[in-house]
Amino acid sequence: MNIPPLVWIITIAVTIAFFVYEFYAHVRKPHEPTIGESARWSAFYIGLALLFGVGIGMVSGWTYGGEYFAGYLTEKALSIDNLFVFLIVMTSFAVPKIYQQKVLMIGIVIALILRGIFIAVGATLIENFSWVFYGFGALLLFLAYRQAFTHGDSNPADGRFMRFVRRHMRVTDEYHGDRLTIVQQGRRWATPMLLTIIAIGFVDLIFAVDSIPAIYGLTEEAYIVFTANAFALMGLRQLFFLIGGLLERLVYLAQGLAVILAFIGVKLLIHALHKNELPFINGGEPITVIPEIPIWLSLLFIAGTIAVATIASLIKTRGDRRPAEQVSADDT
Repeated sequence: MNIPPLVWIITIAVTIAFFVYEFYAHVRKPHEPTIGESARWSAFYIGLALLFGVGIGMVSGWTYGGEYFAGYLTEKALSIDNLFVFLIVMTSFAVPKIYQQKVLMIGIVIALILRGIFIAVGATLIENFSWVFYGFGALLLFLAYRQAFTHGDSNPADGRFMRFVRRHMRVTDEYHGDRLTIVQQGRRWATPMLLTIIAIGFVDLIFAVDSIPAIYGLTEEAYIVFTANAFALMGLRQLFFLIGGLLERLVYLAQGLAVILAFIGVKLLIHALHKNELPFINGGEPITVIPEIPIWLSLLFIAGTIAVATIASLIKTRGDRRPAEQVSADDT
């Protein structure tokens, strides 16, 4: 793809405009979104993302279109996993429901900024060092293991980083509306709202490490990487309120994402062998014995894994809820 600078400028400007509109139209005045409002805007953003993918396929070819859809699905799944961690953080800090969407909005904007930085760094590395695919592949295999076996074992709100922040900041015990800081007795104090946003920002940084190498395993086009990430993050705030308790029922989402990350990690390593220039591997010559995984197969695998993880989660939690409901009925 040859994306002119003007197209980049327009894309970034439109992305910023959407988030500015989101803030002034929905977030500035604290309220808890209704199911109807969340459903309408979620459908709008998902539809917009699908139309954009069709547009890429029609204008630039369906190879790039397939790369976009595979990237979008992966980033959307990873973003939903982000929401689960956001829920844990906001529960830990007891964020009032009317302020939760402001926290989510700020967290999503921070995520987009961090991913934008990682995208630029990743594009530069890929352009100049072919061996970086080995690093990305190994990193994703490690992250896949961590996702499968240690996911959810710790609460970011109680981690070392947040304990460090608490030790070095004066924090009030109560919320003061949606204010981040207040002045008491002539001194500036942080509110729990500011601590929540700091924790969300730290989580965003950690998740960006998963996200960007994963999508670079599906496409080397920085424009596709950016737009897939932007569309995956758009509507995430509404999706949080729409699916609500469903997040807690997606018990196998982490394992599904681990399978996807491992798959992309292997795909990256195979691609690295095809691009090999390291002198201590095959004398610096490419290794093409193992064929590269085509994008259509990647798209099917990612979509299938997400579907299986979601269906298995819903079946598992439906079975778990019945005994709980029976116990509750017996107690009454």
